[in-house]
Amino acid sequence: MVADKVGVSRGTVDRVLNNRSHVSPDIYERVMAALVETGYLPPQQFHQRTFQANSYNPIKLGVLLPNWTGHFRTEILRGIEAARVELGDFQVEIFLEECQTDIPQEAIELLDKLVSSGIQGIALCTPNTPTIETKISSFIKQQLPVITFNSDLPGSGRLCFVGQDIGQSGRIAAELISKCIPPDGKILAAVGNLEFDGHRARLNGFKTRMQELGFCESQIQVIQTYNDYQITFRKILENLEKAPDLNAIYMANRSVAGCTEAVNALGRKGKLRVICHDVAESTKRLLLDGSLDFTITQDIYRQGYLPLIYLREYLQKEKFPETRDVNTNISIICSQNLENT
Repeated sequence: MVADKVGVSRGTVDRVLNNRSHVSPDIYERVMAALVETGYLPPQQFHQRTFQANSYNPIKLGVLLPNWTGHFRTEILRGIEAARVELGDFQVEIFLEECQTDIPQEAIELLDKLVSSGIQGIALCTPNTPTIETKISSFIKQQLPVITFNSDLPGSGRLCFVGQDIGQSGRIAAELISKCIPPDGKILAAVGNLEFDGHRARLNGFKTRMQELGFCESQIQVIQTYNDYQITFRKILENLEKAPDLNAIYMANRSVAGCTEAVNALGRKGKLRVICHDVAESTKRLLLDGSLDFTITQDIYRQGYLPLIYLREYLQKEKFPETRDVNTNISIICSQNLENT
């Protein structure tokens, strides 16, 4: 009855009743009014819920994003927006800043900008450099909680990390490649920027597992492409020309199209294995046309959403995250199970 009256699904009514996420303030108010009108929710309970939502002290939260585009940015922003909608009822305001470069000083300046705007908690993804870790440690000493996501700052004293078990995802990539190439096979590993803890951890996990499986370090060539299409295309092309007997490419960064186009340009499509991470729309197309063999996914949406939820609970309810490291799911996707993504 309530769903029909408001013109929403039963699931939306259930989310309002149980204070779950993904309900806009306008829909929330309309559902609550309909609950009262139908007699399902007595006016006393309605006013009690409204009082509870408005009884929290207003807080400001800051988010700092790296200069990453594509699927990562889309999903992170989708998670941030979902948190913004959910936390709007609890007097939480969210401020967002995005880096234009990977230069640590830019990140530090944007962090100072957020702090000067009066934020009381920060969620961020930045390079893991001594200057940034020192800056975050200074925030912690000032009782300003910080949560990292996607790429960690483990020595900073941050409240917790939300992201994939990056090292494990690299090990999974190694396991897949080891099944697809001969024991003396050659591998090109393309990473984004090794100043990011997540990129280093993923590569280390990959190399460690390959060595456990009997592959020598000399069989793995590592290049940095800074998640840039042109740099990726050029470096992959150069390495393929130098090593025509290359057996596999491990794309541990996001410029996957730059890699597959270089492979196609030299007529090597289908002649070597290509494995990457995450599942953007372009990645799906590359899986379907055979340019990619596998991709290893992570829940980027939750990396944008959860840090803000945890910061709100910490600041308004004095509730700590249950663990210091909140790991999101790891899945292996090929052309045959894309419908699951």
